[in-house]
Amino acid sequence: MLVSLSLGLTAALLWGMHDYIVRLIGGRADARAMLLVALVIGAVLLAPVSLMAEGWERFSPFTLGFTALSGFFYALGAYGLYRAFTIGPVRLVAPICGAYPLLSVAFHMARGGEAGFGVWAGVLAVVLGITLVTRGEAGEAQGKRAEAIAWSLLAAFGFALTFGFSQWAAETAGELPVVWVARLFACATAASVVIVRNVPVLTVRPIWPALSVMGTLDGVALTLVTLAGHFQHPEYAPVTASMFGIVTIVMAWRLLGEAMLSVQWIGIVIAFAGIALLTMA
Repeated sequence: MLVSLSLGLTAALLWGMHDYIVRLIGGRADARAMLLVALVIGAVLLAPVSLMAEGWERFSPFTLGFTALSGFFYALGAYGLYRAFTIGPVRLVAPICGAYPLLSVAFHMARGGEAGFGVWAGVLAVVLGITLVTRGEAGEAQGKRAEAIAWSLLAAFGFALTFGFSQWAAETAGELPVVWVARLFACATAASVVIVRNVPVLTVRPIWPALSVMGTLDGVALTLVTLAGHFQHPEYAPVTASMFGIVTIVMAWRLLGEAMLSVQWIGIVIAFAGIALLTMA
């Protein structure tokens, strides 16, 4: 259990750094082009270690199917997140996107797993803490609120299904092969959107170093959450990984001088209290 929690927290730190970079370069290129380039860079960097990893001999059609679903839903979830945060405001879309741990636990139960009162209380505390932290964020909607909510829901469902299917696939094969193949399917999904919509990809050239770092952070974080599938309570890893939004906001406070309200500090305490509940569940 502690291993799954630790893997999720480490992934949250990496994704928090990833989203902090998004804050710095956001709006400098088309979000679809940025997503595709970051996914491709992550796949290229993961290729050497993934191709030499153990587990390829156990890669069955069953594993391939769930891996493909994981990659497909990850591309949808990531694009939904980009779109939701483009429309905003953060205090509306972030709590919806960050509620995917509830769906992750539900996915775990649908597979026959158990989740008692303590688990649900811990998950709800984490989601509530994330909500309070993001409620203090400034900004107004740049489009229709209904559209922002729809994209946020797509992100939440996409991430929950990503982690659910990737951990399921990793039970029958190595986690690195699963993550890498899933990344290839995510790249194919993003590329199809870019091609159909005729998105200019070369506009990302000025920010490709930042996208390289983003792709690396994202690939390692997803590997850690997938790795949790080999340990007790793998559903805890997506729950703790959802705290990446808190990491991003704290980094913006420390490095960009953005204000932190009292309610946001209370939210951080509640989120970590939720993790404590999970350890006792």
